[in-house]
Amino acid sequence: MDKKNALRAGTLAAGTTLMMLLMSSPALALTRDDGDDPGTGLSVIETLGLYVFAPLVLFAVIAGLVLVLDRSQEAHRVTSRNIRTRETTKADAKG
Repeated sequence: MDKKNALRAGTLAAGTTLMMLLMSSPALALTRDDGDDPGTGLSVIETLGLYVFAPLVLFAVIAGLVLVLDRSQEAHRVTSRNIRTRETTKADAKG
């Protein structure tokens, strides 16, 4: 029964992908629409800055703010010092 469901799901996924590829033909991009006014393209440096460096800088700023403004108490943080397992608590009780 699992093979039939897997085959059905694979067929559905392949059919959906094929239909999306056929409907979004690149040939449709050659004709301009009414009111279409494309600007100048981005250079390689501008593209890298916009889609690579800007997100990395934004991530670093947010992570830095989270680290600097962290007000949680030391006792509430999970570290290797405050993890107690049953074996260690039994060993502490016996010793």
